[in-house]
Amino acid sequence: MTIVLILIVLALIAATILLKNRSWRTRRLSRPLYQVFRRILPRMSDTEREALEAGTVWWDGALFSGRPSARALHAIPPPRLTDEEQSFLDHEVNTLCAMVHDWQVTRKDLDLPPEAWDYIKAHRFFGMIIPKEYGGLGFSASAHSAVVTRLASRNSALSATVMVPNSLGPAELLLKYGTDEQKNHYLPRLARGEEIPAFGLTSPWAGSDAAAIPDHGIVCKGEWQGQEVMGMRVTWDKRYITLGPVCTVLGLAFHLYDPDALLGDQPDLGITCALVPAHHPGVETGRRHFPLDAMFMNGPTRGHDVFMPLDFIIGGPERAGQGWRMLMECLAAGRSISLPSSYVGMAQLTARAVGAYSVVRDQFRTRIHKFEGIIEPLARIAAHTYLMDAARTMTAGALDLGEQPAVVSAIVKYHVTERGRTVVNDGMDVIGGKGIILGPQNFLGRAYQQIPVGITVEGANILTRSLIIFGQGAIRCHPYVLAEMRAAQASDPDQGLADFDRAFWGHMRHTTGNGLRATLHGWTGAWFAGPDTAVAPEMTRYYRQLTRFSAAFATLADVAMLVLGGSLKRRESISARLGDVLSQLYLVSATLKRYQDEGRQTADAPLAHWAIQDAFCRAQEAFFGVLQNFPNRMIASLLRGLLFPWGRPFKAPSDALSAAVAEALCQPGGTRDRLTHTAYVPTALEEPVGAIEAAFQAVLDSLPLDARMREFEKAGKVPTGDPRANVRDMADAIHAAGGLSDEEHALIRARNALRDRVIGVDDFAPDFEGPSHTEELADSAPPSPEPPTAESGH
Repeated sequence: MTIVLILIVLALIAATILLKNRSWRTRRLSRPLYQVFRRILPRMSDTEREALEAGTVWWDGALFSGRPSARALHAIPPPRLTDEEQSFLDHEVNTLCAMVHDWQVTRKDLDLPPEAWDYIKAHRFFGMIIPKEYGGLGFSASAHSAVVTRLASRNSALSATVMVPNSLGPAELLLKYGTDEQKNHYLPRLARGEEIPAFGLTSPWAGSDAAAIPDHGIVCKGEWQGQEVMGMRVTWDKRYITLGPVCTVLGLAFHLYDPDALLGDQPDLGITCALVPAHHPGVETGRRHFPLDAMFMNGPTRGHDVFMPLDFIIGGPERAGQGWRMLMECLAAGRSISLPSSYVGMAQLTARAVGAYSVVRDQFRTRIHKFEGIIEPLARIAAHTYLMDAARTMTAGALDLGEQPAVVSAIVKYHVTERGRTVVNDGMDVIGGKGIILGPQNFLGRAYQQIPVGITVEGANILTRSLIIFGQGAIRCHPYVLAEMRAAQASDPDQGLADFDRAFWGHMRHTTGNGLRATLHGWTGAWFAGPDTAVAPEMTRYYRQLTRFSAAFATLADVAMLVLGGSLKRRESISARLGDVLSQLYLVSATLKRYQDEGRQTADAPLAHWAIQDAFCRAQEAFFGVLQNFPNRMIASLLRGLLFPWGRPFKAPSDALSAAVAEALCQPGGTRDRLTHTAYVPTALEEPVGAIEAAFQAVLDSLPLDARMREFEKAGKVPTGDPRANVRDMADAIHAAGGLSDEEHALIRARNALRDRVIGVDDFAPDFEGPSHTEELADSAPPSPEPPTAESGH
């Protein structure tokens, strides 16, 4: 055995010496490997290359490296709103929220009220991302995200109307790629709301496969404003275009062809983006879709052989054919904000209102938040909301640092919307019948109905998980793979060989180092994976496991790419699970950072523990899912023994932890306020959430009286046969029997009136006809019945 070990050590030393001899290594090893690599690697199309190279690599790269640094994570500046941004959020945004009532929008008007449209334009909501020199607000990405979050907690049509012009739309494309003339003309008009923008990408025949759009333009000459100019005849058929029915300026993506070589010798110029006035001859807009009654303006647009000058191309004629890269880079930023912020808004609304509702509502003479069956969904609601907002905040902060994290944007789009779906579903389960009866008093039904909208748009979640997160991340975030691919496709073979030699052997060192560290951490339970800076003691274990899981992920990813090669792209389930691991590690990172940045709030620790443990459980299940389905069973068994020799290191959050999380959600102030700090919380009793807030506080204030009434009842002091001795009217019976003073009785009756308003549902006249019905419905909830008296005979 000793001789074998000596031989292995000598072999490693010899290999190290040889590999350090670059001339020998290149001639004997790298050159033949390079020739094989060039032969078997399929050539990337321009659209594939542009999609892979779009955006930047950020914290996702640290996770792919296998060595994420706690010091680097903590060094990322926590986003802070300026005084101007905070004032806008607290005043203009709240004013706009108060103008919009969900039932009025979704059932009666089928649109935002005119005064809301006017306010949006007058206060430059469409110009949040437009710099001040063009008349915009010039807000940070963090402020943009906070505004969308608050609007989404009020009404989905409101948030969608504001967020689309500030994300993937003409303004962002103009800012990055527009000519000076285009910027000076359009940006001030967009900022002032004089123009309403929309952007058309999706076609009936190319949804998720957007690069395959059949919409096309042909370069030609034509007449424009009385003169013959170089232009293009464009034909398109788009759908699902937000603000399309009401837009005044329409962005279009289409393939541009130059068969007559009017612009050069390239007949297929590629995807091109143009900006055309909606009143331009031949442009068809106005018809609308109804996306699950969300009621934001959304609809198709069409045009056939519409002539437009080349100056309509965003960036001018020299940007012809560059549209796909433009779109991919803008999507990386916009997708990081719009839908994650929207779903955090819905989650915060759900957490605040449902948590309070569970305190107000009682069954079996017990507040329902005390039932373990209710504690479970309440814990999920609170912890998921905590994690979702952590991911939203950290990602928006990355944009403010100048990053355009393409892979991270896909992670937060998928996982924040999926957790948002869970939060709203759990909320509906808790409020029960209250949630399924639509009407002015229902605060959650429309959110539940509209959840699939965000799941589907800006990259359907199924596609995002199975193809994009790891499929793009494995190439883009890996420290060496993209360099190897570029070297293999280099036009200069000698330079390509030199680049390949450097990248390939760097890759080998990377894989070997990660494999050794992952094995060490696996066998020692990450004991030697301590964080490289001071962290909250209660979170130390998670930093250790983050390092361990990152090294294991980097190792597994490299082995999967080596063994499966190009077939990994077709093995979508394995790719999806690898993407799940990367995603959960990002979410863990964001949650740890939130806890650190917010001052290690002890009261919030249960939420952080629950969210992190849940994310690690999901990550480890994804690991085991890959290994259980890995086609090479011998390698799978070896990897399992190296990476997880003692089995799964994490268990699902315990019942005791869930109870602590649910309790934090159901207590006023502190954790509850931090958890829902961005949500719009009305105070008027006519508002369903306002009524819940008031009833919640009234219930808490009357808890000592409830305890006294229970003792009075248990003592048998309530007269037998009093019809008021029931779950609704017991306070009246106890008051009549002398158990409550008049003042105390009045307090309980006021509390009960608020309770009845909260648990009440809407009903309507038999001839109610929806949008055409003009009867005022704001007070459609049934009045609370008068309590019976002893003399009434009830």
